[in-house]
Amino acid sequence: MKILVVEDEKRLSDSLKRLLAEKGFDADNVYDGENGLLYAETGVYDLIITDVMMPKMNGFEMVERLRKEKISTPILMLTAKSQLEDRISGLNYGADYYLTKPFENAELLACVNALLRRQGGQVDEMRLGNTALDLNSQTLSSGERSVRLSAKEFDVMRLLMQNPKNNLSKETILERVWGFDSEAVENHVEVYVGFLRKKLKSIGSDVSIEAVRRLGYHLEVADGQ
Repeated sequence: MKILVVEDEKRLSDSLKRLLAEKGFDADNVYDGENGLLYAETGVYDLIITDVMMPKMNGFEMVERLRKEKISTPILMLTAKSQLEDRISGLNYGADYYLTKPFENAELLACVNALLRRQGGQVDEMRLGNTALDLNSQTLSSGERSVRLSAKEFDVMRLLMQNPKNNLSKETILERVWGFDSEAVENHVEVYVGFLRKKLKSIGSDVSIEAVRRLGYHLEVADGQ
């Protein structure tokens, strides 16, 4: 599962990333609210952990913007402010839980796991046609046949399944999967789409990845199912 950490204290941010990685999570770090908003808007994260007091845009504003854009990703707010009114403000802006610094690692992980469990089946699996994408094991399956995806294959497939009726351009896929600062090029997208097409075929999936010239890629289910 992918987690976005938005925290301007670099030492704490890096420490959180290591802690999450030790527990099997794939975490990305950004260090201000504006970049936090840009990354969160991609929709590829299962959870967002954010500080409140940050440069460029504070956590309250970032959360409020995300909720106005109908992005429902669970949000855990971290802050040194312990006053009741600040905690209420965070929840009113749209955060799901509020953790006051300093906190114990076990407490943070308990919050993370509780918020992820709260998502139920939406977090565990995505389905289209006869095909399922398991978000925990990164496995693509159809009936009795399944195949494990690499990290990038999984991210591309999940993004396509999150937008089954929309064409996603190569540029959009690059930004959302490889990141804004990546040196990856559009050919990387073509290569991974090719890998996914072969794996979909290998499990007998009725889902295909279709390309529309100048518009990008989308998923289709055979026979209009």
